[in-house]
Amino acid sequence: MPEPMKIGYAREQAASLDTQREALTAAGCERVFTDTISGARSTRPGLDAARSHLRTGDALVVTHLDRLGRSMRGTVNIAAPARSATATTR
Repeated sequence: MPEPMKIGYAREQAASLDTQREALTAAGCERVFTDTISGARSTRPGLDAARSHLRTGDALVVTHLDRLGRSMRGTVNIAAPARSATATTR
């Protein structure tokens, strides 16, 4: 079984993508996926790609929870499928 990976996700808004990428790399993320579109949009190709790369034991890492969703409900709706697939969110 392969070693678990940390998969990073960054979305541009207040914090620049470069700052988020640097923080995710420093946190040990092997891959970092990004989006430059609003979190209000239901389709985010970078987030979809990050989630599709998650395997059992992997962790989806973000710099701030608001990078996943604009509300608590939105964040939970995005994080829950990752957790149920036996990956974790950090």
